[in-house]
Formats: sequence, structure tokens, C-alpha cells
Amino acid sequence: VVDSDYDYVDIIDTKRCKGPFTSTLRKKKNAKSTWTITDNFAITLGTASKLNCDTKKYTEVGIQVGLFHGGKPLCQPVKTDERLVSDKLEVDFDFHIEFDIQVCNIPRNAKLCFVIYESNKCVKGTKSRRPKDVKDSQINPIAWVNTCIYDFKGQLKTGAMTLYLWTYAEDIMSDDVLHPLGTVVNNPNTEGCTGLTLMFKSYATDQTCMYPCIEIIIDHAKQMEPSEQPLVELLHETKANFVRLINDAENFYDIHDQDRKNIWVHRRSWMSQYPEVLPKLLFCIDWDKRDEVSQAMALIKEWPKLPVEKALELLDYAYADKEVRSFAVECLRDINDEDLQLYLLQLVQAIKHELYLECDLVNFLIRRALTNQKIGHFLFWHLRSEMEVASVSVRFGLILEAYCRGSREHMPILQKQLRVVERLKQCSEIVRNRRDKEKAKTALKEFLINNGERGTLRNPLDPSYRCNAIKIEQCRIMDSKMKPLWIVYENFDRHGDDIYLIFKNGDDLRQDMLTLQMLKIMDRLWKREGLDLRMNPYNCISLEPRVGMIQVVLKAETIANIQKEKGNFTPTASFKKGSILAWLKDHNTDEADLNKAIKEFTLSCAGYCVATYVLGIGDRHSDNIMVKQTGQLFHIDFGHILGHFKEKFGIKRERVPFVLTHDFVHVINKGQKTQQDTPTEFKQFQEYCEKVRNV
Repeated sequence: VVDSDYDYVDIIDTKRCKGPFTSTLRKKKNAKSTWTITDNFAITLGTASKLNCDTKKYTEVGIQVGLFHGGKPLCQPVKTDERLVSDKLEVDFDFHIEFDIQVCNIPRNAKLCFVIYESNKCVKGTKSRRPKDVKDSQINPIAWVNTCIYDFKGQLKTGAMTLYLWTYAEDIMSDDVLHPLGTVVNNPNTEGCTGLTLMFKSYATDQTCMYPCIEIIIDHAKQMEPSEQPLVELLHETKANFVRLINDAENFYDIHDQDRKNIWVHRRSWMSQYPEVLPKLLFCIDWDKRDEVSQAMALIKEWPKLPVEKALELLDYAYADKEVRSFAVECLRDINDEDLQLYLLQLVQAIKHELYLECDLVNFLIRRALTNQKIGHFLFWHLRSEMEVASVSVRFGLILEAYCRGSREHMPILQKQLRVVERLKQCSEIVRNRRDKEKAKTALKEFLINNGERGTLRNPLDPSYRCNAIKIEQCRIMDSKMKPLWIVYENFDRHGDDIYLIFKNGDDLRQDMLTLQMLKIMDRLWKREGLDLRMNPYNCISLEPRVGMIQVVLKAETIANIQKEKGNFTPTASFKKGSILAWLKDHNTDEADLNKAIKEFTLSCAGYCVATYVLGIGDRHSDNIMVKQTGQLFHIDFGHILGHFKEKFGIKRERVPFVLTHDFVHVINKGQKTQQDTPTEFKQFQEYCEKVRNV
């Protein structure tokens, strides 16, 4: 309830309410709307303590503070004076900062970003941790922290508080020393980290300052909504130019301010004609102007639902607004469980970009997990695999607790899986310490005999399958640096095949899991267009940091082993281009079966050529490319993706954008030697590549 000038807002509609930290009822009170506050936003920095500095050197430190919405600065950052660090590793700044933005124009989900830095002109010989792109060579950041302007109730923060900072890492991806992409959670290691006290300015003596509710924001937007020229009535050249700008994926975010404003002016035309451009349209908003923000919120309420892929984009850290993220979740409401499982990994990561634990995304995931135990299974493991990450441990732990309390029937299943994982970890560490192979094999069998889990076990890779006892005689230690375990379970289904798993302890499988998920999504998109490339993205799951499981693809062999086998293990075996085709002939003696296998090889080779190129997958060699006896080619071991390739003395080892060897071409051409410039079979292969690349 507000008056015409937005002077006061009722906190709630009931006459009495409970206090935030007690069940005692208290009287409701009016709160002042922050939209009526025209003062500039201000804070006062106090003392920085436990600074990570060398007291033996003359060290001066300063603080840089910025106000951000998502990744966008709302105003110019401010620096304090540089002060000398005391023997107690403290600096008393007592520095008042007034930002060049009025409180009424600060959006609901804005955040303050702090970084404490050393002055390099005083710290000679110290290795700089500043990002490579930062031009100011005098700054060496040592700690950072972010905090929200409003609390979860929408109340503007006031009074004193202490922030606990994170150590500034060298791998922080930022064009500036500030780290707006970072968490708004304080460092939980309060005893061992840098602390910073500050005071938020109070703008009302006897009242709390609240951000207006969405109804008031929409009413405000209606009062000031200007008429716009429909996009269809614009000159053809102007309309075409706008469409070209907004579809330019590479250069859109560098467009001129005037073009950005023109795109925003025609927002309703975009909504009716090109609703999928919403993520880019939101980029065109000046989030430091409440009038534009209110218009955006009103527009969101009318915007048609987006497809899942576009809705996911709105859950990126760049889209911090609560209403925008709620709209994205609303677009996901009708997604089926199969598709939800496909995108669950991204949705769990998107929780990190939520400013508050209580949000629509978390509620949505918990509700869907409680209605489908398979979704709950993967939600549990995606969350638990990052529980040792300090910035999310509390948040993820609370979500796990909420799920486990709501799904008590799932608890015994998860507990058994946890016990099995813990025992396999112990087994892995024991065999890793045995240098002699025979002693390691004996230790493996003895451990599995003495520590086997009784009863059925849900397969962590796919809980649809149940495992009986381990087939100890078929288990072995694989030839790899971390000595992964090859584990074979008897299938609970008597008519089903045994279940083969690779247990890895010491390797981070999160990147493999992400890559395989991308391959599954690409396969889904291609099939939607009627293109079945016979892809084989096997299952992989990260269970803990540097612990996970991988599905074994049966009746398959690496290219290296095929070449060795068909080359009689000679040094020149890898240069014989007929090895793969000969191997396929051995396993497909019938001509029809062989032709089918070659077709499978051609399709899958085209799919993986395009996929590895698009995803920038590197380190491809004959040991991480495999072929099934049915002809399907597939890749394994995705340690280098998105163009992050191996280097030696600054020289990249990658020489080609994707792998297509003479062996592969020989199979595609069915081993035929032709005088034609391009054989028919290879032309067909090229067509497959072109079609899937354009999807």
C-alpha cells in the first residue's frame, strides 16, 4: 500500500508478524520506499584486519569498491587512499565513500564488490596476482568480497557489519581487479581470513527502507509507458539493421549506446515478432535508471514463454534481477523429466548465481526432485560433489538437507551409495600404494571380499539399474597414472547384462561430465532435425572432488589397440590405413553387417568431427578415440576443451581443428581406390558434416 508519491510501503498485509530471529509476534510497521530516497548511496569503510602482507616490508594497501548489477557496473568504482599496514596486519581506513548513483536508482539485486590491494610501487619483487588485462600495474590484489545491497526480504542494509574476504586467486577471469562474478557469501574461515568492517548509511531514523513490491513497480511503469513506433512500420533498411545487430552473436555486446537505446525503444515489437531475443534485449537496459527497470519488469510479465535453451541463458550471472530469473524458471515449469535431467547440471551451477538461498530456482529443483527420485538422485550427487567448495558448501548443504528431509524413502539408497563410494576410495588408495602389480591385484581382491556391500545397489551412473554382488574375479586395476578400478557388478535383472563401471579416485571428472552432457544435447538437437549421427555419449558422474565413475562401453577398442593388433605390434602399425576396416571386417563377417558398420562409422565420425570442432576439444590421439564392433566411433577423455590446448614451450600441440585421419577416410570410402577427385561415400560424409554444423 503506497501513497501517490511512493512515500510508504507496508511490509506485509497482516496486522502482526513474527520477528526474523524469534517466533514472538511483533507489531507491523511502515517502511520507507527506497524509491523516495534521492540521496546518493554511501558507505563508510572501517578496519581491514589479518591482511596477507609481509610485515618486514614497507607495505601500503588500498581498497577499491564498485557497485554492480550482474556483471554491469552501475557507476564508477571508488578507491580509498593507500594506508600503511601496521605490525598487527591491520589498516584503519575510516574512509567515507559516496557513489555517483541515487538510492532510488539502485536495482533490487545490486551488489557491492570490494578488493583490497597492495601498492606495487612499495612491494618490489612481489609476484603480482592482478589479471593480465588490468592496465593499472600499480595494483596487486590480495583479497576480495561481494555483498548484497538489499537483504533477502528486500530491506536496504543499514548499520555496521563485518565482511570476511576471499584470497585473490590468479585464475580469476576479470577485466578488472573487482570480481563481480564471485559469490556474495562471506568466507566461512572467519578465523584465518582477512576481515573488513564497514558501515551502511541509514536513510530513515525510525523506519526500515524497503524496495517496492512488483505491483508498485508495474503501476509505475504503466504511468510512464511511452508510445513506440512498431517495428514493422520502420524503414526496411532500419528494421533489417536492427535485426542484424541483435543476431550478431560475436559483436552484439560491443554495439554503440545509441543502437542499444534504439533496440530498447522497440521492445514491444521484439516481444511480438522475435520473443527469443529477450536475453539480448535485457542487456540494452540501463539498470541504474529505475524508470527503465520498471518498464522491463512490466514487460517480463507479458513476455511469452521462451524455449528451454533461451530460458537457461537468463539464469546466467549477467541476469541478476529476481523477476527475470523467476521468469526463466517459469519457462522451465513444463519441461519433462528427461529434458530436466539433461539440463540439471547447468541448473545446479546456476544456483551459484542466485543472491539468496530462497529463490524460485531452488524451490523448482527441490519440488521436481521430490516428485521423481531419478531427478533427486542426480540433484543429490551434483550438489554433493561440490560440498568441499567453501563458497557454496553452506548453500548446497542446506539444499541437500531440504531434499533428504522431504524424501526419507530415498535416504537408505543414497546412504548405501555413499558407503560404496567410500569403500572404493579406500580400495583405490590401498592398491595405489602397491608398486608390484601382482600384489596390487591381490590387495584389490582381498579388499573387495572383506568389504563387499550386501544387498542391491542402485547404479550411481543410472539409478534405473540395480546391482547385485561384485564379480570380484572380473575386477581389475587399469593401466593409468591414478590406477582407476575396473568394477563389474552382477545385474539384478537376471536377463540383463553385467554392469561395468570405472571408478576414478584422483581425477576431476567435472569437465568430462560437462563435455559429455554437451554431446548429449547436440545429439538431441540433431535428432530433432531428423539427423541421427549415431553418437555414443556414455555416462559419467562426479561424486566428490576428484572422485567419480565412468560407464564402460562394451565391445569397443581404442584406435591405438586396433592398429597394434592389425599391424602385428610392429613400430609402423599406426601408419597402416587399412587397420580399422580390417578390424571391422573381423567382427562383421556378413556383407550386410559390414555395410551397416561402415555406415555407423561414417555417421558417428561426422558427428564427432563437428562436435569436437565446435566444443574446441583438444588432445585427440589414437588412445582416446574408440570404435565399437558395430562401427560406432566415439571419443573419450576430455581433459582439454573450449580451446584450452596443451602447450610446450609456448607452442600449441594441436595442428588441426578436428581429427580425420587416413584410416577414417579409408573406412568411409569402404577401402575402395577410385580415380575420382572425391569418392561418392566421402561426399556423403561431407554432406553429413555440413548439415549438422548448420543446426
